[in-house]
Amino acid sequence: MKLLSKTLLSSLILSSLMLTGCSGGGSDSGTSSNNNGSIGTSSGSDLKWVEGEFPAYPQLANQCAASNASYELNEKLWLRSWSNDTYLWYNEITDRDPAPYGVIEYFQLLKTTELSASGNEKDQFHFSMPTSEWDQLNQSGASVGYGLKLNLQQASASTDRKVTVAYTEPGTPATSANIARGAVIVSINGVSVKDANDSDSINTLNQGLFPTTAGQQTQFAILDLGAAQTRNVTLTAQTVVSTPVQNVKALATPTGNVGYMQFNSHIATAERGLVDAVNQLQQLDVKDLVLDLRYNGGGLLAMASQLGYMIAGEQATENRIFERSTFNDKYPTTDPVTGQPLTPMPFIDQSIGFNSGLLGAGQALPTLDLQRLYVLTTDNTCSASEALMNSLRGIDVEVIQLGGTTCGKPYGFYPTPNCGETYFTVQFKGANDKGFGDYSDGFIPSTSPTLASEITGCQLADDFNHALGDKEERLLSAALYYRDNSRCPAVPASIAKVPAKPQFVDQGYMLQDTRLQNVLLNNRILTEVKQ
Repeated sequence: MKLLSKTLLSSLILSSLMLTGCSGGGSDSGTSSNNNGSIGTSSGSDLKWVEGEFPAYPQLANQCAASNASYELNEKLWLRSWSNDTYLWYNEITDRDPAPYGVIEYFQLLKTTELSASGNEKDQFHFSMPTSEWDQLNQSGASVGYGLKLNLQQASASTDRKVTVAYTEPGTPATSANIARGAVIVSINGVSVKDANDSDSINTLNQGLFPTTAGQQTQFAILDLGAAQTRNVTLTAQTVVSTPVQNVKALATPTGNVGYMQFNSHIATAERGLVDAVNQLQQLDVKDLVLDLRYNGGGLLAMASQLGYMIAGEQATENRIFERSTFNDKYPTTDPVTGQPLTPMPFIDQSIGFNSGLLGAGQALPTLDLQRLYVLTTDNTCSASEALMNSLRGIDVEVIQLGGTTCGKPYGFYPTPNCGETYFTVQFKGANDKGFGDYSDGFIPSTSPTLASEITGCQLADDFNHALGDKEERLLSAALYYRDNSRCPAVPASIAKVPAKPQFVDQGYMLQDTRLQNVLLNNRILTEVKQ
């Protein structure tokens, strides 16, 4: 096996570990050498906004001592210079005086307002979160909740509002209450999910569904799959550690074992689970793999690269590119964050040790050596998950897509901490070994692909009437049928077409998870940097 060089592995290890935020002073570790200046220690007393003038952002980093009366202005000026230097569409930012705005409010303005070709916001991925929260979520998969992944159907002129359980995390309040996929939440603290039609009721629903504080107790009326009557369940929110790799198994068929794996998030703790899963499937001698990405919003790009290697194997990936990153036009050959020459990400063939307590760095990864992959998708399949699909296609692994159109996020960023807050702004666009990366409106399953963003497969609505991994579940069943027949199964028109999202939902009456943990897990992360 051809392993990564020690230099590249060390770089990946360093860049994949979260380095914490403000300590009162600056450091030049992990910042660019191409910022028209060096890191300074200015007190900030002489700082001011001058339209069109952008001091080097490393000079402004991490000057967050409480004794510095100008630290808020300093942080806003740091954000402004950092965005002007590294943001993919920096020339589409309106240069505003930061004085009237708070720090986070100002950051929200430091992005493009342009629209994509399809009329959507060009940048839907701009956010920040407290560094302590990012640390906890990225390194341990921990966040406040009940252990429920929910499917939200919004109310519109033609549909009723509905909340269905998509899956549950093991060892959580949800599983302790015997809540499973397909259960429908009928009411929350006495408020009907279907009939709520005022802002107070919607707030009650949102607060109950998406808790932000451990210890919060919420009463749910739940209609279990197949049940005739609802039952009342009280759940107490707690810090939930997610299990990103679940339901690993081999399905016996007349033409050999078919592997199935549910992969929910490219977070740091997934590395151990993915290695164990591939080892298990390898021992079971699987001939094909069905990878369930329908709820995987993305995460660490290096982990997607590792999984791509484990699926395709050494021969298919040797000297091939997993993804090539393109930054703004100021940096055609240099990474604006690290200052290093642009180097494509390879298919990573050994462990990085994202969490040293789970898997050490430098271990050779197991492989399945597959020439095709069946992928189950929905509009929740985003970012690093899409990069995995795109990059395998780039090395001629046949990808067959079953389910719905993916969300369309070929963009990513370096999470960057400053004064206790970690910021995420679009800094690069990814492309595969063949140079393709134009899928901002998602990958679309099609029986007759004509566009580069269309993938051979079957468009099907998600099936909440069966457990994930059940051979009778619609998407998995379709994958097995396609494997045997090289075509999609005949299904009623009502489930052959994925329902469109309501176009005229009253924004005040929407169910919406606005927690930062939800925003984070639906994005593409290259590495983390230190200030």
